[in-house]
Amino acid sequence: MNTDSLLVAFVTWFVLAFFVLLNGGYLLLNLFSLRSLYRKGQEEFIGELPRAYSGLEPPVSILVPAYNEEATIAASIRSMLQLTYAEFEIIVVNDGSKDNTLEVLKREFALLPFPEAYRRQLPTQEVRQIYRSTRYPNVRVIDKANGGKADALNAGINASRYPLFCGVDADSILQRDSLAKVTEPFLRDPTVVATGGTVRVANGCEISGGFLTRVGLPRSFLALFQVVEYLRAFLFGRLGWSALNGMLIISGAFGIFRKDAVVLAGGYRPDTIGEDMELVVRMHRTLRAKRQPYRIEFVPDPVCWTEAPEDLATLKNQRVRWQRGLAESLHANWGLLFSRNGGVPGWVAFPFMLFFEWLGPVIELGGYIYMVYAFLTGLISWEAFGAFLFVALGLGILLSASGLMLEEMSFHLYPRGKQLLLLGLVVILENLGYRQLNTWWRLIGLWRWLIQKEASWGAMKRKGVESGPRAVPGATPVPPAESPSGRPPGQTPGSAP
Repeated sequence: MNTDSLLVAFVTWFVLAFFVLLNGGYLLLNLFSLRSLYRKGQEEFIGELPRAYSGLEPPVSILVPAYNEEATIAASIRSMLQLTYAEFEIIVVNDGSKDNTLEVLKREFALLPFPEAYRRQLPTQEVRQIYRSTRYPNVRVIDKANGGKADALNAGINASRYPLFCGVDADSILQRDSLAKVTEPFLRDPTVVATGGTVRVANGCEISGGFLTRVGLPRSFLALFQVVEYLRAFLFGRLGWSALNGMLIISGAFGIFRKDAVVLAGGYRPDTIGEDMELVVRMHRTLRAKRQPYRIEFVPDPVCWTEAPEDLATLKNQRVRWQRGLAESLHANWGLLFSRNGGVPGWVAFPFMLFFEWLGPVIELGGYIYMVYAFLTGLISWEAFGAFLFVALGLGILLSASGLMLEEMSFHLYPRGKQLLLLGLVVILENLGYRQLNTWWRLIGLWRWLIQKEASWGAMKRKGVESGPRAVPGATPVPPAESPSGRPPGQTPGSAP
């Protein structure tokens, strides 16, 4: 066998091994997810007991960063006031809005300046004034100079009164019992420092008064692809990592954190795109270095809904940002990789994300191009090309189908036969072009991170999913010049939501 043949054989086996390990790793996470959902089913009867206002719920501070949200901020806060939870406060952080956001809040919630002590645990831009509502005693507003979403969240943490805080995108559509569900791990295990819940696609659903009233499917195939993608990413991606205590991502659309652990880690970094993932990875690194027992858990219940892009330009911008945010988060916390006390996060989750999610687009897209070229030019046999199609496309379809299966087994949100048939078709079609297109966009994001090109957020086009009396909150995008670290709802780094 000559040198060229050896090189072809090596590259072919390398590409096959990459796809086997990638999809095999996610299939293994799927098994951990099945185990977690089985245990959850056994304990389901506990969730049916009357928990609300039992006195057991830990109080929560809800932090709502707002920038130029005059059209929707009042309706958004009113919907949050309807959450079924014993004790919570809402802290709206007006991050230097140039419109009438602050005036709307003053008018709608009868705000008055309140001279309270402001403990500056985390550095932020200047806080100009703190207001308190005379109508709702649990609503406060912080008016500060513009610094971006991460800076606004840090200001909210400084002003919060409770040991747990919940970062919420202004246009997140929450379930009424979302706080009750996502705080359950804190009641069960005192070492829990953060929890995140499932984010679902709201396109095609009916929303009234800020809450989801009917689950449906979008008409756009692009949004349908994302429905399946979100099911796969959350139900066995994050749920599987949660079972191993190796989850590196909590969606910025909805997550609850223990305040002291976040302050210990240094709070949110304003100079990153994916501040939500970067914080979680840094919390792992900090707590592992201190050998402090902790858990970061994922709650599989659908607690938050968000509108997904329905045009290619917006979706491309979203995925490019996710990949750049992933690269920034891993690079900033390189010390976690194979660290002495790294455990599962440092020895399993970090290398997996590094090889398959950060560098994966290079190998994946290169593998597609190479295998097609090698087959067409006769460098590899039909058997080798067939094996590639099976591990790259066949196992990908199996992964998407398993996500749909977990949804049907656990939550059954799409009960109609036509809905399941349509999702079954999307499971197949998603792997025949859409996944490859995402890989190309992720490669662009990786390249932009490498050349340190300044992030351009662009406009997040929204059609709106509201059928009730108001629009979905947060339709106004954050301009990059004013809030370089802000981003549309629920957008976490990496290839999956």
